[in-house]
Amino acid sequence: MYAVIISGGKQYRVSEGDTVEVEKIDLEVGAKVELDAIIKVDGEKIENGGKVTAEIVKHGKNKKIIVFKYKPKKNERRKQGHRQPFTVIKILSV
Repeated sequence: MYAVIISGGKQYRVSEGDTVEVEKIDLEVGAKVELDAIIKVDGEKIENGGKVTAEIVKHGKNKKIIVFKYKPKKNERRKQGHRQPFTVIKILSV
């Protein structure tokens, strides 16, 4: 059995016991969260909608990416770094 959940504007295919890295969720570690399921599949049986229960495992930041913008012949340069925050969740029930 698996479900397709939506979190942070992205869709993830999950089953019970999976750990998934999603966009940051503003809750403390150990908290339980309910996510909306777009579809649930159990063998040949398909359901639309529903809820998936997950537990927050940890928070973190991804590797830094460098954003460098410039305009040629104008001596205009801008260097900027960015680290995207994320949350790791463990799926408890589908």
